[in-house]
Amino acid sequence: MASTVVEKARKVVCVTGAGGFVASSLIKLLLSNDYIVHGTVRQLNDAKYAHLNKLDKASENLKLFKADLLDYGSLVSAIHGCSGVFHVASPVPPASVPNPEVELIEPAVNGTLNVLKACVEAKIERVIYVSSSAAVALNPNWPKDQVMDETCWSDKDYCKRTENWYCLSKTLAESEAWEFSKKTGLDVVAICPTLVLGPILQSNVNSSTLVLLKLLKEGYDSIENRLRVIVDVRDVADAILMGYEKPEAEGRYICTSHLIKAKDLVDKLKSLYPNYNYPKKFTEVENDLKLSSEKLQKLGWSSRPLNETLTDSIESYRAAGLLD
Repeated sequence: MASTVVEKARKVVCVTGAGGFVASSLIKLLLSNDYIVHGTVRQLNDAKYAHLNKLDKASENLKLFKADLLDYGSLVSAIHGCSGVFHVASPVPPASVPNPEVELIEPAVNGTLNVLKACVEAKIERVIYVSSSAAVALNPNWPKDQVMDETCWSDKDYCKRTENWYCLSKTLAESEAWEFSKKTGLDVVAICPTLVLGPILQSNVNSSTLVLLKLLKEGYDSIENRLRVIVDVRDVADAILMGYEKPEAEGRYICTSHLIKAKDLVDKLKSLYPNYNYPKKFTEVENDLKLSSEKLQKLGWSSRPLNETLTDSIESYRAAGLLD
């Protein structure tokens, strides 16, 4: 792919699911790097996308398109005239999913395939597909003492048996993306972030932000002392852009920074913000998840300290009126 991607850095790119947590940070980064951005949203003029128009350079370099992942024509319109596409949109379920096939799996898989088909039609140079560590880490057959790398995939049957529909949807969608890439020659790079925290730009609460908010507010009697595998949303945006701009980027990249047990995380939060309603007790559980971002670091990626992520997250929740 020679150096065309870097040379076209000032050209037009499309970001799907523009109003979401990760996509909003990515668009902020793209605009600050002088990209012209086409962002897809479900409804134009919806108040929940107001934050996008307030970003620096948005007035001249951001154009929002009404698009639905299952409406191929709407995606073609948004992607037309772009040189790169960042497919970030993906359904994230509420706690229970009565009909996972319709609510989660079909939109994740068919939506991804629609985006990729539209990319072939528009002669896109490179697609960055934002997958998830959910497509990597749910594998009971992976050797216990071995660090999980990009060759590890979540076990689809295990996801079904444990009714982990989100992991199944991300695993199926990413697998289909690679099949499609192989068949068509479309240049695809996948970024697989772990639990994404960091400052929110949007007004609605996304599911990973909720994880931290609940630790601060719910006052649980007891929670499991599970490992939390955390990465900052701004570092994810950096990884996504690096995956696009660096000609040598290829395949999938695990994107994670900090491995910390729930109790240690709460202790850290208490030292920064002592007055919230934290969990009282922790029950020990088996923790054997080990993930590595070594491949991404070799591309030149680095990440910020956990304290910075936590502080900036909480300050942004306060500013948004989500915390007292």
